[in-house]
Amino acid sequence: MASAPAFKRSDSIADSMPEALRQSRYHMKKCFARFVGSGKRMMKLNHLMDEMEKTIDDKIEKHKVLEGLLGYILCSTQEAAVVPPYIAFAVRPNPGFWEFVKVNSEDLAVEGISSSEYLKFKEMIHDENWGKDEYALELDFGALDFSMPHMTLSSSIGKGLNFITKVMSSKLGGDTERAKPLLDYLLELNHQGENLMINDTLNTVTKLQTALIVAEVFLSAFSKDTPYQNFEQRLAEWGFEKGWGNTAERVKDTMRSLSEILQAPDPLNIEKFFSVIPTMFNIVILSPHGYFGQADVLGLPDTGGQVVYILDQVRALEEELLNRIKNQGLSVKPQILVVTRLIPDARGTKCNQELEMIQDTKHSHILRVPFRTENAVLRQWDATAKILDHMEGKPDLIIGNYSDGNMVASLMASKLGITQGTIAHALEKTKYEDSDIKWKELDPKYHFSCQFTADIIAMNAADFIITSTYQEIAGSKDRPGQYESHAAFTLPGLYRVVSGINVFDPKFNIAAPGADQSVYFPHTQKQKRLTSFHPAIEELLYSKEDNSEHIGFLEDRKKPIIFSMARLDIVKNITGLTEWYGKNRKLRNLTNLVVVAGFFDPSKSKDREEIAEIKKMHALIEKYQLKGQIRWIAAQNDRYRNGELYRCIADTKGAFVQPARYEAFGLTVIEAMNCGLPTLATNQGGPAEIIVDGVSGLHIDPYDGDYSSNKIADFFDKCKNDVDIWNRMSTEGLRRIYECYTWKIYANKALNMGSIYSFWRQLNKEQKLAKQRYLQMLYNLQFKNLVKNISIPNEQTQEAEPKVAFKPLPTPRHVI
Repeated sequence: MASAPAFKRSDSIADSMPEALRQSRYHMKKCFARFVGSGKRMMKLNHLMDEMEKTIDDKIEKHKVLEGLLGYILCSTQEAAVVPPYIAFAVRPNPGFWEFVKVNSEDLAVEGISSSEYLKFKEMIHDENWGKDEYALELDFGALDFSMPHMTLSSSIGKGLNFITKVMSSKLGGDTERAKPLLDYLLELNHQGENLMINDTLNTVTKLQTALIVAEVFLSAFSKDTPYQNFEQRLAEWGFEKGWGNTAERVKDTMRSLSEILQAPDPLNIEKFFSVIPTMFNIVILSPHGYFGQADVLGLPDTGGQVVYILDQVRALEEELLNRIKNQGLSVKPQILVVTRLIPDARGTKCNQELEMIQDTKHSHILRVPFRTENAVLRQWDATAKILDHMEGKPDLIIGNYSDGNMVASLMASKLGITQGTIAHALEKTKYEDSDIKWKELDPKYHFSCQFTADIIAMNAADFIITSTYQEIAGSKDRPGQYESHAAFTLPGLYRVVSGINVFDPKFNIAAPGADQSVYFPHTQKQKRLTSFHPAIEELLYSKEDNSEHIGFLEDRKKPIIFSMARLDIVKNITGLTEWYGKNRKLRNLTNLVVVAGFFDPSKSKDREEIAEIKKMHALIEKYQLKGQIRWIAAQNDRYRNGELYRCIADTKGAFVQPARYEAFGLTVIEAMNCGLPTLATNQGGPAEIIVDGVSGLHIDPYDGDYSSNKIADFFDKCKNDVDIWNRMSTEGLRRIYECYTWKIYANKALNMGSIYSFWRQLNKEQKLAKQRYLQMLYNLQFKNLVKNISIPNEQTQEAEPKVAFKPLPTPRHVI
């Protein structure tokens, strides 16, 4: 399809479409008649193209239409709602940009319509009474954000921190009065009632500027490593408190940054300044669902990679906090609390233990708060009192995880008046096609009405949102992102969201996680290799006996190994990879295939999709006679052994292949690349961003098995003739990881967000308060009623907890 040179970004679809239809009016009249011929229905892009294919017989005319402006518009259409005589189109010319138009099939008249009008077309198909109800509840969060600055380019999505520092520089620049919000913010900084940075002596911008100049001249007389204590008293006489730095050089650098911001602010200097000042000490991370523990929990209900993610996140955040606090010249002990539920039936884990120290940390704990008593499930769960008791004051930042954790974080942050970040990990709405419009059918099983409402509340309540990839926010050219799918949607009979979340909102930031580099390190670091696992891995890969842990065998162990590890479901596409391998004779001659996935025995699984995939795996092995070339290993939960397994695969000059039909991020891709294992991964989702195709790895197309298997075979063929090709990709993969995908980089970004967005919320406190009121109304009038409809066996009301004695709270910081 052509890029439609006649269409400019400044043109609207409604303005351009009439001319496009006029150019092929005869064929379009026939085509649109076919669209409406089957009555009310929803049409996806493939349906539109099928109808056009059937309508236009002339190949030249068909090519002309598809390569022209009309083809561009139709190929940018995500869906169309047919309510004769109209067809309403939802057109997405670029990530984040949506336009809605309706076309009259009788005369091809085109009219631009609002998101509300488009959603009514969809409702007329599924719930006509709701579509016609002029009093149907509409949610419009965009109306509350009209005065807030937003980004305008698709390429800027996910770069919120960069954007708001630019806005801050314009707001703070000019006369001294405009810098007063920053002065007020600094005056409020304290830890447990003790002032930090400055005190009331410096209560005007002019006084602060003068004192900074005097102090900088004074500090120039000291050697750069002079401890803060040597000149602390003199700085205190001028109104300065602790927190500027632990040496003369650091104090001077921080003061110079502030002086430059007060005189002529620029975005880079603002970010630098907020990254070194003492704003973050205590952090709460909420993850209520599943069995949250440090051992023996993976594979238990609702428990998976998020546990590993959060534990690695905590270790990285604490390390960065300790480093910052030391450099700030403070002796504060930071605290990080992971708050989850206490589970009496802990299944051999420590999930029934209220407080647990997190391994490899000094000041971080898991705090478990009961969801139930011995006899009943609690209808309401509030961990606030226990958090305040443990921390002896308010946290500085709350980060939620998943829908439930983000909802709790929103309520708690609003209650305490503190900065809130959210991490969705995976939003359910995009996993099930039409899950919004068909919510009534799915609600008894999935409770989507509650979940989507919780998600939309948390997204809008958050001060910042952390995502792992751009595609998580805004998808790709052809596929909307997870957050983008919440821009406009409808739950007929409940409410209509005409403006849910705007992906151009500067609250969105990309901070990709890493992998624990004490576990996943390059195969070339021989002195660190976990050789104690080698006998077990040798047996795992090469023994010829089937057992409960592995089936199949590798006849020629000299061949390099194609390795993949994932859940056994349709999306992860392990059976797809197996079929590619089975069909490609060249690939089979060059390599062996080893997959780690699920069970072998379908009777051990309770998941219908997994059962079907298990049976399919057995059928493929039989169909392509793969015995002697494939090793199927059951799911492995020991990440230390898995790390060494990656490295052993690298020893064979093998490669990691991730063939998922869609992957939100791709943690196994990060793990493999950390181990120096060349990686070939799906071009659908996060791995397309992680890997630079042809440099740090290769992209494969999960929807084109022949192309992908040939690309894998070509890679191994080239490596067979030139081992430097394998070595270069291994090295470039590691370079890519160290530049972009480490927990150290993540922790630095996350703490910068916490610091900068705490000031941003103060700059915009009126708008923040207005939105909070709107969200409180939605929560109280809608969400609480939805929750009541979910039956909870033996529920009871939470008893009033005895008053907990704890130290007085410090002076509120940045409270709105």
